[in-house]
Amino acid sequence: MACKKNSLPKNKVLIFSAPSGSGKSTIVNHILGLHPEIEFSISATSRPPRGQEQDGVEYYFLSVEEFRRRIEADMFVEYEQVYEGRYYGTLKSEVQRIWDKGHVIIFDVDVKGGVNLKKYFGNKALSVFIQAPSVEELHSRLVARQTDTPEAIAERVAKAAEEMTYAPKFDVVLVNDKLDVAYAEAEALVDNFLNK
Repeated sequence: MACKKNSLPKNKVLIFSAPSGSGKSTIVNHILGLHPEIEFSISATSRPPRGQEQDGVEYYFLSVEEFRRRIEADMFVEYEQVYEGRYYGTLKSEVQRIWDKGHVIIFDVDVKGGVNLKKYFGNKALSVFIQAPSVEELHSRLVARQTDTPEAIAERVAKAAEEMTYAPKFDVVLVNDKLDVAYAEAEALVDNFLNK
């Protein structure tokens, strides 16, 4: 159930994090489809676009040099070098853009970014860790995506084992085994948080 615009909690934040292939983007898009008052925070990244991704839609695509310049200028709420030369972060201007509209922000970020965002926003944030039922299932999902090379998939799966150790640092762990069940659990978490 969506909140009415005039009863929106001020400056609330939803944080969804997961190892790659756990289904966090699918769940975030589901929540966005139910709640017009929630707006997606577009992260900045130094990685090149994949497939049909567009600048300012899925990500703000920056060169490594530009990303580093903005770090120096203190323009990020949080950022992380996830792989060598591969940065991801949340621009302060993006947070302000969404809050200026009176909307609730939803983040779809890597696990370190999620932990950093929770520290930054504190009680204004609900942090949810999405977990695949197993590393094997995670591998199958990444292969099925057909967006990465076998080498990139191997790298992501290896990284997922480390990322899963971050789960206890989140408010809630949601296991995405059956998508319809995960949707229902995510909806309940969001509704409860927004109506607090």
